[in-house]
Amino acid sequence: MLDLTIAIPVKNEAANLPACLEAIGQNFARAVVVIDSGSTDGTARIASDWGARCLSFEWDGKFPKKRNWFLRNHRPDTKWVLFLDADEWLTPDFKRELAHVLANPGNRVGFWISYSIYFLGRPLRGGYPLRKLALFRVGSGEYERIDEARWSQLDMEIHEHPVLDGPVGVIRAKIDHRETRGLDQWAAKHAEYADWEARRYIARKVGADSAAWTLPQKIKYKLMDTPFLALAFFFGCYFLMLGFRDGYRGLAWAILKAGYFAQVYGRIQEIKMEEGRDG
Repeated sequence: MLDLTIAIPVKNEAANLPACLEAIGQNFARAVVVIDSGSTDGTARIASDWGARCLSFEWDGKFPKKRNWFLRNHRPDTKWVLFLDADEWLTPDFKRELAHVLANPGNRVGFWISYSIYFLGRPLRGGYPLRKLALFRVGSGEYERIDEARWSQLDMEIHEHPVLDGPVGVIRAKIDHRETRGLDQWAAKHAEYADWEARRYIARKVGADSAAWTLPQKIKYKLMDTPFLALAFFFGCYFLMLGFRDGYRGLAWAILKAGYFAQVYGRIQEIKMEEGRDG
């Protein structure tokens, strides 16, 4: 059993959570914790019946949000913590590499993780890769602090990244990212993300912390107030990152993701007009 806590933030994830927990398996990690935001679909019961520890979270609109709240108020007593979404399923290859990495971490305090994105029932071979710094040593840091005046109803860190005190490594084996609730749910979720992204952009723009941004972040924020970010993402996703290898699925995925950034641009313009009227 790994010296690891797997933390799964959820809200109304009854459709995804059973498969997520099954993929983890019993006796793999010392602790599995489900952090629930008032689900009404039986999510908490599913977690409890499986044997996970269940915590209830109610956001007050201020810092911290769900993941940092968990780290601060229910600090794991394991050496490592892995944050997992309910639509992310551990694969046998990932579990084997994870066990090896945690047994031999060296001086690394965290690890980047990659995901196989399933779209229309099958994994994509190309397109923009999904990577997260979702595994790190307990006490090495927490998710970046963004003070927001309840920009949205998103009570969990979505685009915030962990800020860690030490070097990080990479796990090569992938986790499966499988959303079982369909494109309607995907669209609704990304509409919320677009509003949050737009408000974050307006609030921070290029401030003092921009020096610490990665190159992709700098490009993103440079183009976010223009329609060119959507075009750049489509070109990069479909051509540079070989999305065309997935045929029509790859084309549809690139269009959907580019449409998301076009929506962010539109929300930025709407918010600017609203603020202009208020002023």
